Amino acid sequence: MQRRGGRAPSGHLSRLKPVEIDPLAEYGLPSKGEKRLLLFKNQESYYAKIAERYLAFCTDAGDRDGLQRQFALLTINSNNTTPTPPPAPTPATSTTPPTTSSTTTTTTPSPPSKPQSQTQQPQLSQILSALRKLREGIVASKRHDDFASQAYLFAIRLGILASSPETYHPALLYLLRVLHPARNLTSVELHEATSYLVLDAACRRGDLAEAYALRNAYRLRDAKVDGVLRALVRDDWVLWRRVKRNVDGHRARIMEFAEAGIRAHVLKAFGRAYLSVERSVLERQAGREWGELVAGDGFYMEKAKAAGNRHLCDMAGFICQYWNCSR
Repeated sequence: MQRRGGRAPSGHLSRLKPVEIDPLAEYGLPSKGEKRLLLFKNQESYYAKIAERYLAFCTDAGDRDGLQRQFALLTINSNNTTPTPPPAPTPATSTTPPTTSSTTTTTTPSPPSKPQSQTQQPQLSQILSALRKLREGIVASKRHDDFASQAYLFAIRLGILASSPETYHPALLYLLRVLHPARNLTSVELHEATSYLVLDAACRRGDLAEAYALRNAYRLRDAKVDGVLRALVRDDWVLWRRVKRNVDGHRARIMEFAEAGIRAHVLKAFGRAYLSVERSVLERQAGREWGELVAGDGFYMEKAKAAGNRHLCDMAGFICQYWNCSR
């Protein structure tokens, strides 16, 4: 049957646009019933997509500082679970042009464009979620080969950079307890994984006894890891900063879990030993600016304005609210 004008109906042409599916969201969690990730071929292709997405994320971040900023933003957003209320609307001020009775046209503001940092955060979250799916598929398929070890090492390194213990800690345990006995890791890989596990026990969980037990069980011999453990045992801030400057980015990221506690000990020592000290000296020794010390470390100065004017910190005015210490 033909329409008027001699045109045939185009039934094979659909007006609906094809749905664009994210390659990382193609599979579900194997623990929820997904069976396709049990196939080795699908695991390898899915890992290639994850690596490609991560390389694109690093390229969009730019230089090294931009990449570290993106990881820091992901850490802040994951820790901040309470949503901030939207700002209350302010009355019209002189910045808005005056309207007359003759002109009644209204202008609708264009929606603000999202900054690049906000658009990249979901990408990193999707990568971490995809790595969890891949890990579950490897565990469910009982795969113990080189590919499984490399996938788990990639998940561990990325989880550490993102400060995501729920990503790297289970992966570390499975790598050392299951994959390593089934297929011996290289000496470099075993040293790397055990050092991460020891630092996680000491810095994040605060269990120095378990850290030393893991160090002896895996026969870890690393001067930098030993320096971190000695600094935590002695509350040695000087040794802590020296070691942190010399370690790689992954170890330094794990050390950040314990940095607030050891810095608090330094600030308490300054408050008990000095009546006044130059603010620049305190900032240089603590490794943070004055605003970060006041906001982030829980310290409040009673005479902040006066001390800020003369660039001196009245240590007698320090009141530790977070640790409830007293002079």
